[in-house]
Amino acid sequence: MGGTMPAAKRRTSATMKASDAARALGISLDTLRRWDRDGRIEVVRDGSNRRQVPVSEVERLTGQPPRAKTGSRLSARNRLAGTVRRVQADGVMAVVEIEAGPYTLAAAITRDAVEELALRPGVAVVATIKATSVMVSREDVPTG
Repeated sequence: MGGTMPAAKRRTSATMKASDAARALGISLDTLRRWDRDGRIEVVRDGSNRRQVPVSEVERLTGQPPRAKTGSRLSARNRLAGTVRRVQADGVMAVVEIEAGPYTLAAAITRDAVEELALRPGVAVVATIKATSVMVSREDVPTG
């Protein structure tokens, strides 16, 4: 029995093209089709009978939200779709809190950027993360 839902049971949630979902899951499109047939993944059909995978399924299977696509060409590959939770402006700078799946991100940006992007709680955004290094430490491990 396939995992494709009949039209009567389709949900109106955010979905991804099957090829994008397969890429996000690190599997081939053929594997995604097999998972659909085997009922291992929830798939819905669009008006043209093409497979669409709910974003919630990708999150369930990977444990994290899928990377967001941008309309521009960027070298940054770490993109998380999310929703602005809070904007705190102080002088020329602002801190924007973004809820992206199970994660909360904080971005320090200019007040001008907040105004240009019309950022406020509830606005959908994409956080693009580009770092030259990431350091991880533990407080309970002595250094040196």
